[in-house]
Amino acid sequence: MDKSSIKKRVLLAMSGGIDSTVSAMLLLEQGYELVGVTFRTYDSIRESCLAREKGCCSIESIMEAKHNAEKMGFEHHIVDFRETFRQCVIGNFIDEYMSGRTPNPCVLCNSHIKWGELMRVADEYGCDLIATGHYARIREQNGHLYLATAADKKKDQTYFLWMLTEDQLRRTVFPLGDLNKDEVREIARQHGYVKLAEKKESQEICFVTDNDYRSFLRDNVPDFDQRVRPGIYIDAEGKVLGRHQGFANYTIGQRKGLGIALGQPAYVTHIDAERNEVTLGTNDDLLSTELTAGQFRVRDMEWIQSHPHVLARIRYRSQPVEATISDLTDQVGRLSFSQPVWGVTPGQSVVLYQDELVIGGGIIA
Repeated sequence: MDKSSIKKRVLLAMSGGIDSTVSAMLLLEQGYELVGVTFRTYDSIRESCLAREKGCCSIESIMEAKHNAEKMGFEHHIVDFRETFRQCVIGNFIDEYMSGRTPNPCVLCNSHIKWGELMRVADEYGCDLIATGHYARIREQNGHLYLATAADKKKDQTYFLWMLTEDQLRRTVFPLGDLNKDEVREIARQHGYVKLAEKKESQEICFVTDNDYRSFLRDNVPDFDQRVRPGIYIDAEGKVLGRHQGFANYTIGQRKGLGIALGQPAYVTHIDAERNEVTLGTNDDLLSTELTAGQFRVRDMEWIQSHPHVLARIRYRSQPVEATISDLTDQVGRLSFSQPVWGVTPGQSVVLYQDELVIGGGIIA
């Protein structure tokens, strides 16, 4: 038998939302044999399984995913990743905030949970590939596979996926990579999923209720009130400006909710968790021409050393800026920007691009 005629078995991560549901439709039309999987990662302490829980966390979403899989005629499984998720993603989220940094939990979740754990589950269910509803593509260049930006630049999610390895990409399918969101909604409508097509998307962190990370920390750090006490605001020269409510309640670039009047707009420009000091400054004080990143990875070290000019994105919604990589050592890199960038934030990712390919990244230090 011609091996190319054998249908490949694909493990599809399903959240119950439109993107993974339409991904299922497309994969079935392309002749793949599907196995749906929805994973439990977190149960809200404050609201249990009430309707206000979001995304993969709610029982409603899990059951909707299962219903959609059954409706389309393929098997579906629910797997429990809560302990791994708690140790890896939530643990890092808490540690970073309690160190005065601002983490991006989706980056870790994708690399360690949605791919790391799903690869294991795929093997368990005899699946050749895994698929998700992310807006991203995969491209081959010089014999290697690279993550590439999606056709819909407004929805492109490569910023959150930069940690994926080539081995993981070899077993990955992104059915939505060549589509825009309006096209995805229209496919859902054509298949009779009108309510799903009109459902509003959530932009919040799945395990942080109402997007209030401060309440989440207070609920999940036993000695939060002892560790996060009122302290002082200072300016760049160290002059005391007033009192704040504890370093972990602030993020770089924050302007609202500071509780202080200085006669001009003030922004958080630096957080010193050890000294419990929060530095305030002007909008211009948040402009930077360079950054240092840890956990720094590039796909081809030799090539990068001879082609150090890249496009760099320092947050999901920011525009890529021309930059040059320098001082590249073991898992540490320095970027110099061609123009000042606003709000470089320790704990966030910096992602590097060349011709729409993701060629590396790091965690801003």
